[in-house]
Amino acid sequence: MDAPGFTASLVAGGVAGASVDLILFPLDTIKTRLQSPQGFNKAGGFRGIYAGVPSIAVGSFPNAAMFFLTYEYMKCLLHADSASHVRPMKHMLAASVGEVVACLIRVPSEVVKQRAQVSASSKTLQIFSTILKEEGIRGLYRGYRSTVLREIPFSLVQFPLWESLKALWSWRRGHVVDSWQSAVCGAFAGGFAAAVTTPLDVAKTRIMLAKVICRCLPTNGSDQYGRLHLSGCL
Repeated sequence: MDAPGFTASLVAGGVAGASVDLILFPLDTIKTRLQSPQGFNKAGGFRGIYAGVPSIAVGSFPNAAMFFLTYEYMKCLLHADSASHVRPMKHMLAASVGEVVACLIRVPSEVVKQRAQVSASSKTLQIFSTILKEEGIRGLYRGYRSTVLREIPFSLVQFPLWESLKALWSWRRGHVVDSWQSAVCGAFAGGFAAAVTTPLDVAKTRIMLAKVICRCLPTNGSDQYGRLHLSGCL
């Protein structure tokens, strides 16, 4: 990728990702509280819906920039302008690699953000310090694998669908799609991908909110080990 392409992907991806995260943050808070083990009301209800926003403000730009930079670089590396029947597979691979790299930045920010969202009385910096003190660096990466396992299927659905919709719209209109048309295609693709991967997103949220993961005996008194219990307290 040439220098202008590198810079464009870095800046455009970062600005787009940060803008979306900040604008839709209240909806993200509501989603996190609905998915939390203690239930919506105990997690804060509609109170303090901007709790945790400093974490997103810090992490969103580099996270989105890293994803789109990796995605565009991988598309160039894989020659995504090749035959149409293999192009979706290359978009899937590029998006998957992008997610794995971006999650190195996204997961610590997401852990702090989600814990702040269900504990609105605690400050973001206080939550960050508590995680480092009690769980160390590994605590910031709690749920990394579950996040990757959610983000990769999300991208496998979203980006090939986004690229296909843009290509179809371009073919129908006889010219390259405008920015707003690309945004419409992206919104549809992202919404569909989110609906498909919601169960994985719930699992990711609960793992990130769990302070202790332990294997316990079933409550019915049997001798069967192996039930996985997640503590909902922070």
